[in-house]
Amino acid sequence: MLQGEVTHEDFEGHKGTIGPGDVQWMTAGRGIVHSEMPAARGTQKGLQLWINLSSKNKMIEPRYQEISSKDIAEATNNGIKVRVIAGEALGTKSPIYTRTPTMYLDFTLQPGAYLQQPIPESWNAFVYVLDGEGVFGQSKSSPVTAHHLLLLGSGDGLEAWNKSSKLLRFIIVGGEPLCEPLAQFGPFVMNTQEEIDQTIDDFENYTNGFEKARHWRSESGYSMDF
Repeated sequence: MLQGEVTHEDFEGHKGTIGPGDVQWMTAGRGIVHSEMPAARGTQKGLQLWINLSSKNKMIEPRYQEISSKDIAEATNNGIKVRVIAGEALGTKSPIYTRTPTMYLDFTLQPGAYLQQPIPESWNAFVYVLDGEGVFGQSKSSPVTAHHLLLLGSGDGLEAWNKSSKLLRFIIVGGEPLCEPLAQFGPFVMNTQEEIDQTIDDFENYTNGFEKARHWRSESGYSMDF
């Protein structure tokens, strides 16, 4: 979460509220019905990332990892601050376990700071600028401003410069390609259309992991009169 608060709950009885700086890492596995609702009126801002699971992990039991802002791993060095949501940066590792190898790094660079962040050469990765403007890839590249995304090409890392007079904040997200077939319908992601059809049938008939969805209703939605 970047601003505000969101309440989440699911049919397994998990429930909580995350605020600025907090992280909720949910592994859907074989399937889970859940809701995410504003905890109060006003502006709520956050980032949500969907990561595919390999075929061998698609039917595992759902799992939550909820990390408060104060417990997120952080490191600082030469005008650079990083919050390590997943993966490793500046010698600091995240406590969050990811079944699909993933990095999710929240960087803040002071004016004049320079970053060199390793990224496994075979991974896919992107940069999303949250605040300020930065130079990425090559020192003579044009500055990139807030709310722009850069899809990184092949290579073994990223170089970034803050040549402005204000703070630069951006995230680096990367992951190991699964190199598997992909089939998707709505929130369901499987490997074949046959698996998608079976998942929809399971959901509609409350079977194969969706049994508790039959009588479950979100409480937070009703409390907000939505």
